[in-house]
Amino acid sequence: MSNGIITTQDGTKIFYKDWGPKNAQPVVFHHGWPLSADDWDNQMLFFLAQGYRVIAHDRRGHGRSDQTDSGNDMTTYAADVAELAKALDLRNTIHIGHSTGGGEVARYVAHAEKGRVAKAVLMGAVPPIMLQTAANPEGLPKEVFDGFRSALAANRAQFFIDVPAGPFYGFNRPGAKASQGLIDNWWRQGMAGGAKAQYDCIAAFSETDFTEDLKAITVPVLVLHGEDDQVVPINDSAHKAIKLLKQGTLKTYPGLSHGMFATHPEQINPDLLAFAKA
Repeated sequence: MSNGIITTQDGTKIFYKDWGPKNAQPVVFHHGWPLSADDWDNQMLFFLAQGYRVIAHDRRGHGRSDQTDSGNDMTTYAADVAELAKALDLRNTIHIGHSTGGGEVARYVAHAEKGRVAKAVLMGAVPPIMLQTAANPEGLPKEVFDGFRSALAANRAQFFIDVPAGPFYGFNRPGAKASQGLIDNWWRQGMAGGAKAQYDCIAAFSETDFTEDLKAITVPVLVLHGEDDQVVPINDSAHKAIKLLKQGTLKTYPGLSHGMFATHPEQINPDLLAFAKA
């Protein structure tokens, strides 16, 4: 099978891709908001060519999975991953999560069954917490995320052009060369998902506190972040997350954006592979 569907305990159908030899080490990719498994095409083909088994799923409410109106929270997302890992009998797995997917990875890996996880990668990831709170004064104010919700509710189709054409890939920076293909593909993935799930997910990625999850992770974790990330500012994410991890390694990229693995795979992929092989 090159793709399939699992049905979770609450009846939600989750779409996944599963390529490569079933006896090879699995690498599972976790996409960002509001995208789908397709965001990882480049990395999946890259790791497949290196002999790995590569898997990516559409988070509930996103892509080809059910457009759920409930369960759009980090604990449920992580539970869905646990069900996928069990259904596919994934062991000694490397989990790579971008942005919201990085939060999903942190929560899943922190509570995963023994033997399931070998390593994890958090790339442009939301942990420890994005929201400005009394305990996290450097975070982004709630108004920022209220703005996301308003824009999504008012005109999701236009919002899903503005984000990739602007801050997500850094195409709003002077001298940046925009890729129309990346912008269109972001829009295509986003519009395939459900508006209610994507609306709810904004709270999940911005308000969830992953501090205890990060502290609980015992496997090696690679933290990768673009220094010009306009979506998940590096100072309040990667620089804090690395201090909470038992076996963390931080690598940052001057001038690179939130979506750096799509704009600069020639830089990111070798670093992911080196960590996988280490």
